Amino acid sequence: MSKPFWEMKSLSEMTDAEWESLCDGCGRCCLYKFQDEDSDEMFFTNVACALFDAGTCRCSSYEKRFETVPECADIRKFTNREYQWLPERCAYRLLFEGKKLKQWHPLVSGDPESVHRAGVSMQGRVISEANADMDNLEGYIIEELI
Repeated sequence: MSKPFWEMKSLSEMTDAEWESLCDGCGRCCLYKFQDEDSDEMFFTNVACALFDAGTCRCSSYEKRFETVPECADIRKFTNREYQWLPERCAYRLLFEGKKLKQWHPLVSGDPESVHRAGVSMQGRVISEANADMDNLEGYIIEELI
């Protein structure tokens, strides 16, 4: 029995379809975040991009996200240092760091809802930037990322 593609290929070797399937649908990358300049520590907020669908944990305009939200991060173009901006449980970061996918990841579990049942997605846990005080983002920092 052969190994799954994510254990055999580097991120740069993956096809577009393989790359896209790595997204577990947790929604954490769609959250506003801050990085401490001194410690490099990341602080996540519960404020999501206006394109984020809190029910599905997916982008409501995925194909046009870079046109609509120019600051949307293109993970495919990340430098080594930028992977630290992703949550520690993110499949892209895990594989970049040479680690295994989590058991709840849909590619491992075979179930796209497993990420939500495991309680690690942002489903129903965010507010849209459209409803947030964007001048006070620090007030939305969450102590621990789920």
